[in-house]
Amino acid sequence: MDLNLTPSETQFRDDLRAWLAANAPPPFEGNKNEEEKGEYFAYLRAWQRRVYDGGWAGLSWPKEYGGRGAALIEQSIFQEEWARAEAPPLINVLGLSLIGPTIIAVGTAEQKQRFLPKILSAEEIWCQGFSEPNAGSDVAALGTKAVLDGDHFVVNGQKIWTSLAHASDWCLLLVRTDANAAKHKGITALLVDMRSEGVVVRPLKQITGDSGFNEVFFSNVRVPAANVLGEVNRGWHTAIATLMNERAHLGTGTYVQFKRNLDALIARSRELKRGGKPASSDPVVRQKLAQAFLELEVFRLTNTRALSRMANSHVPGPEGSILKIYWSEMNQRLQQTAQEVLGPYGQLWDFDEGRWAYGYLRARGNTIEAGTSEIQRNIVAERVLGLPKSY
Repeated sequence: MDLNLTPSETQFRDDLRAWLAANAPPPFEGNKNEEEKGEYFAYLRAWQRRVYDGGWAGLSWPKEYGGRGAALIEQSIFQEEWARAEAPPLINVLGLSLIGPTIIAVGTAEQKQRFLPKILSAEEIWCQGFSEPNAGSDVAALGTKAVLDGDHFVVNGQKIWTSLAHASDWCLLLVRTDANAAKHKGITALLVDMRSEGVVVRPLKQITGDSGFNEVFFSNVRVPAANVLGEVNRGWHTAIATLMNERAHLGTGTYVQFKRNLDALIARSRELKRGGKPASSDPVVRQKLAQAFLELEVFRLTNTRALSRMANSHVPGPEGSILKIYWSEMNQRLQQTAQEVLGPYGQLWDFDEGRWAYGYLRARGNTIEAGTSEIQRNIVAERVLGLPKSY
């Protein structure tokens, strides 16, 4: 793998850098830790619309679906420049990186025409209804049922840990449509309007104070049969495509956040005093910061390798599981380092707008969300190393 930029990739980087310099909005003034805050949400939605109008949303999406048709390796460049410019995140992250690519891969022509443009522009926000209270990371053990009634499916059941459900317009929902089929069969993926009668969303308060995760209840919700994504009773294949996209594309997005956090921590270590000297002069602190820098660079290069492979095969593979294990555990180590470097300041919610207290608490969930570390290690063991299945 050649990590040097080609002339076309260099041009891509320079064009993006210039666009961000001219268009990135000023930082949001207000509480942005809680995702349900209406003003911050409107700020991010307007920002994604500007990104879409500028032609930078959905970089790897084909041009015929409103994307840029860019090579996947340019996604890495995109995220690095995003971090450098300290640009706001794109609010419709699940639609852009998970659900949109899945619709492109298995959706009908009508579904692509109907949904993709509004995902790119953030006119419609999406969530992903996979996890359930009694299934956890075992997605195929889902119990939410859908029964065909004429030209509609009638859905009953519950989902949990559904990110952004409280603010979403649509949901990619996994349901069981054949109760007698084997565990990984008899599952169907549906595109569900979150404003349908019978859909109830209840936010879950997290240790951070956020309510970005939700419980979602479905009571006799009618979903048009035309909203099946993929094939009836073959929704597991659709789910796998979505999960692979999730684990592969989360790497590029999380790099931006981690890079900003590490840069801010290094800057703070030079300002805070220990025994009258900057904390950064302590050799132990310097070693911890150097280790964090090295781990972040390894993450960036590993992510570039995964994107390079995807560019050749055109589909995400088990490398996404390797990335998921790495970034989730790396961030927990980084947040622990931040607390050690900052001391009592790191626990204060009015220090640096609470970013360190929030980051430390929020990192606890990294090894659970998007597939637990245990699940990811099984995937790596079986699909990468070729070891026997774990029963």
